[in-house]
Amino acid sequence: MKVSVYSRNKIEKLINEGRFPGNTAVVSFYNSPSKSKDVNYTHVDYSAVCDMIYYIDLDDLGFEVLRSHGFTYETFFTDAGKVAEFICQVHDKGMNLICQCEHGQGRSAGCAAAVLEYYSRKGMVIFTDYRFNPNKVIYHKLLEALRKRNRK
Repeated sequence: MKVSVYSRNKIEKLINEGRFPGNTAVVSFYNSPSKSKDVNYTHVDYSAVCDMIYYIDLDDLGFEVLRSHGFTYETFFTDAGKVAEFICQVHDKGMNLICQCEHGQGRSAGCAAAVLEYYSRKGMVIFTDYRFNPNKVIYHKLLEALRKRNRK
């Protein structure tokens, strides 16, 4: 499975130019519309180019700020198990995966690193790439969920 990381702007450009890759599923992280300054803000619309999409309304919070936002490690990213299930379905179908968030640096990079680590032990490729700042909470929770799913 090929795993790619995209920002909102880059993926929207790809979609608008008709260059969205075939045989590809998407995990799309987006900011809560209620917290956006733009009243028209919503997630990226993949409906015309992709049938397998998992949308996640989740802010980009690190370990150090979870408590100040009312979360604990356990209560943040509670969809990790569902995302792991989705990713395993994508893998089983022989599809590629795009991980996308607003800037293509934090949440999507953490997701991509967890997927790469789980399937090929190459998650460090994301952590060592200067373009990314992977969200470590997403990385750890998703990797844990993928491993837990495998133990069942």
